[in-house]
Amino acid sequence: MSDNDSANDPSAIGTLSDVATLALEEARRQGSSQCEVDASVSQGLSVSVRLGEVDTVEYQRDRGLGVTVYFGQRKGTASTADLTPAAVRDTVGKACAIARYTAEDPYAGLVEPEALARDIPDLDLDHPWSLTPAEAIELARSCEAAGLAVDARLGNSEGSAVSSQRHSGVYGNSLGFLAGYSATSHSMSCTLIAQAGDDMQRDYWWSVARDPTELEAAAHIGRTAGERALGRLGAHRLSTRRAPVLYSPDMARGLLRHFIGAISGPSQYRKSSFLLNAAGEQVFPPFITMQEQPHIPKGLASSPFDQEGAATHDRELVRAGVLQGYVLGSYSARRLGLKTTGNAGGIHNLLVTGAQHGLDREGLLQRLGTGLLVTELMGQGVNGVTGDYSRGASGFWVENGAIAYPVHEITIAGNLKSMYRDVVALGSDIDYRGSIRTGSVLIGEMTIAGE
Repeated sequence: MSDNDSANDPSAIGTLSDVATLALEEARRQGSSQCEVDASVSQGLSVSVRLGEVDTVEYQRDRGLGVTVYFGQRKGTASTADLTPAAVRDTVGKACAIARYTAEDPYAGLVEPEALARDIPDLDLDHPWSLTPAEAIELARSCEAAGLAVDARLGNSEGSAVSSQRHSGVYGNSLGFLAGYSATSHSMSCTLIAQAGDDMQRDYWWSVARDPTELEAAAHIGRTAGERALGRLGAHRLSTRRAPVLYSPDMARGLLRHFIGAISGPSQYRKSSFLLNAAGEQVFPPFITMQEQPHIPKGLASSPFDQEGAATHDRELVRAGVLQGYVLGSYSARRLGLKTTGNAGGIHNLLVTGAQHGLDREGLLQRLGTGLLVTELMGQGVNGVTGDYSRGASGFWVENGAIAYPVHEITIAGNLKSMYRDVVALGSDIDYRGSIRTGSVLIGEMTIAGE
C-alpha cells in the first residue's frame, strides 16, 4: 500500500481487499487448513482547547493487518502495520510458525459457513467530515465560550474537544467470505467548572454521530455543560439510608452494560456470571423488552456482519422480562453447545423498551417520589460473578417528585440480579449515544451510604 492510501481514499476497501486476498492465498500456500484476516486503515483529527487556548492538535493515521491461521485445531495469530506484499507474506509465516507449536483447542476454528453474511446491506455509516484543524479549533472554542458565558460562576474549564474519525476495514476468511465497509464517528464535548466561594463543581456534555450534520450545536453542548456544572453547586452528602434510585439515561446505559457482560459467551462458559445459565429465566420485570437491531441506518453500533463475518440480524434478547438467549461469537457458542448469535465483538444497537416506557422527566420524578437521581458514577465496584454492585455516585436528592438539592460523595449499593428485577419504570428520554439505547431507569430501592 502506498503512502497515499488512507481511509479517505475511495479505493481503500479495494486495496484492503487485495491485501486480505494475498494473506489468504499465502496462508493456504503455507499449509494452513483455515485462515481469517482483518485489514484496516483509519484516519482522524482531534483537537482540544482550554480557556480559549489550543491545548492539543492530533492527527492520526493507522493501518494494520491481523492474521489468524489454523492447522487443524491449533491456532496462531500475528499482526503488522506494514501492508506491503513482503510484510504480508512474512506476517502469515509468523502466524503459521506459532500455530505449529500451540496446543490443540477442540473449540478453535472459523465460524460455521451457514452463519456467514450473504447479503451486505448499506447501513449509511460513512460520512466523512472535511474539517480542517483551524475549523475544529474554532468549533471547540465556540463550544467552550458558550458554556462559560452562561454564568459568571463558570470561570474555569477542563476544556472542549472536537474529534473526527474514519475507519475502513475488510474481513476475509478461507470459507470464501470477503467484505468490508467504511464508517465514520464524529464527536464534540465540553467540561466546565463552576465555583461559588470554596465550592467547586465540574460537569460535562457531549455529542457523537456518524454524520457530522447530526451533532448537537456547539453552543448547545457548551451551555448544557455549564448549566449542569452550576446545578451541582451546593452539593453535600446524605446520611446512610435505603431509597429508590433513578439512573439518568447515560448512567442507565452503564448499568445495562453489566447485564450484557453477564450474558456474554465468555462469562457463561467460564462460569463467571451472576446470570449463569439464566436463559429462559425472568431477569427483568414483565414490562421490559430488549431488542437488538444491528441494521439501523447511521447507528453508532450498526454493522452488517460481526468480527467473524457472521450475519447480524434483529433479535429479541429479553421478552417480557425473560432472557431469550446469550451474546455469542462462534468460539463461545461451541463451548456452550450453541450457535453463534452474530455478536463476535459485542452487541449491536440494543433498544430497551417496555409497556411502561414513556414517562418523561417530570413523570419519572413523580414516580420516584423521594429518592436519589444519579447523574454521575465513579469507581469500578462491580463483581461480575456475584452481581454485587457498589459505585461512588453524585446527583440530586428528590423530595415529593421535585429536585431538592445536589448531592455528592455518596455510594450506592445493591446486587445486580435483584436490581434488575426491581426496575419499576423506564423513561422516554432515550440516549442514542452508544450501543445500548435506553431512557432513565428507576430502581425500587437501593442502599445509599453517606455520612
